[in-house]
Amino acid sequence: MATNDIIKKYAKLLVKYSLGLKKGDRLLINSTYLAEELLKEVYAEALAAGAYPEFKIALNGTDKIFYDNASDSQLEYISPLSKYVYENYDALLNVSSPFNVKELQNTPAEKKQKCSAARAGLNKTFMQRSADKKLRWTLCEFPTNAGAQECGMSLAEYADFVYNCCFLYEDDPIGCWDKLEKGQQKIVDLLNTKKEVHYKSSDVDVKFRTDGRKWINSSGHFNMPSGEVFTGPVEDSINGKVRFSYPGIFMEQEIEDITLEIKNGLVIKATAAKGQELLNKILEIPGARRFGEAAVGNNDRVNKFTKNMLYDEKMGGTIHMALGAGYPETGAKNESAIHWDLLADMKDGQILADGEVIYKNGKFLI
Repeated sequence: MATNDIIKKYAKLLVKYSLGLKKGDRLLINSTYLAEELLKEVYAEALAAGAYPEFKIALNGTDKIFYDNASDSQLEYISPLSKYVYENYDALLNVSSPFNVKELQNTPAEKKQKCSAARAGLNKTFMQRSADKKLRWTLCEFPTNAGAQECGMSLAEYADFVYNCCFLYEDDPIGCWDKLEKGQQKIVDLLNTKKEVHYKSSDVDVKFRTDGRKWINSSGHFNMPSGEVFTGPVEDSINGKVRFSYPGIFMEQEIEDITLEIKNGLVIKATAAKGQELLNKILEIPGARRFGEAAVGNNDRVNKFTKNMLYDEKMGGTIHMALGAGYPETGAKNESAIHWDLLADMKDGQILADGEVIYKNGKFLI
């Protein structure tokens, strides 16, 4: 199949399935000019749907220029344009198409912390409007050399990985996502009858309560690709210890071999083999010592760690937990400027729900 045919299918999937655009919707598309091929097709599909699409396109190197030169007040500045979009637009499409994924590798941790903390109000608005179904959003990837290099692939190999994970080589990608959604709904329906969940493996021993909370079926509407089930655990119910076997990526910087000890929902000890200073700074952000999400990856097409959490958190045989803000639609109450997903392997593990083993060695038993 020609590449342009794949791009057309990708755009159709994003506009019709992921975002569900309709007549009159105001859409903002965030990306870089490296994704021009896909952006043009999305633009055409959005117009055909009767929406009002607009672009915000980033230039190469501007993030580095910002962090190198911004004063404290500039780091903490919230654009009134961004605020207006988050408060009023109907849909957002973020197409990740990086120039250089290591651009902010050496940016001081305190600058990243200050910038993240300042966005707390904006993030709260975003998450609440999303929960209220007033703002539809999707994050997706357009393959670039930077993304390919980060996960050790050629550009052609990486593009093939991205398109395969999104079912774009199938005759009916939307039908494939509908099928995945139906399969995951059985898992969600079971979990929503349970009160306590226990993640247990050689690296993980964490219990949390979910009574009064809701498990969500993530099947390609907010992330493309998706394939996970998630909830907001009762904030003060989380206890245990977890070593996240995959690196945590925060603002393009890797923090390796993170181990957290949790007591009554609060991270009381945090260590990392690499990136301890940044980890400490992250945990200083209000709300960052509590968890907003617990989830299970369920997409077997995501079969390689890419250092891109859009893909990695969906990987079959993994769990992830997010420090910081929870999604209001789950019933989560923790508020923070960050929502930072951390990933652990569960291929030797179990998940118990109210004492019953429902997941073993990377697979649900349902």
